[in-house]
Amino acid sequence: MQRGVQGGFCQACHGEKWLLKKMGTGDGVLFYSSKETYGASEPYQKFTAIGKVRNGKAYRVKKNLGFAPYRKNVVFLTAEKVDIHPLLEKLHFVRDTSNWGYPLMNGFLEIDQHDFELIRNPMLSNL
Repeated sequence: MQRGVQGGFCQACHGEKWLLKKMGTGDGVLFYSSKETYGASEPYQKFTAIGKVRNGKAYRVKKNLGFAPYRKNVVFLTAEKVDIHPLLEKLHFVRDTSNWGYPLMNGFLEIDQHDFELIRNPMLSNL
């Protein structure tokens, strides 16, 4: 995720194009990190980045032999990381707080405006 923020792009589900096609110019994008670093054993469970899709076209990048993920350009905002736990009871996409992580396991989740603002506001409030 940090590479995406530094590079000004987003990538979903190992670079699947069909997910990125759902995102249009100006759409808000939030990033959730279940772990602080890849392979870490301790849960992190925070929203870690926010931005807006800069243009509507997905493009392909060759990373190495056999791997060429699709990406979209994103303008990222300076933001605070926000723990998901205080928001669980208010988020519309969480239907059962005992299994709240299930919707996030897909790697891409379209949320409503209420949920977006609920997450966005504390990420941007101290800036």
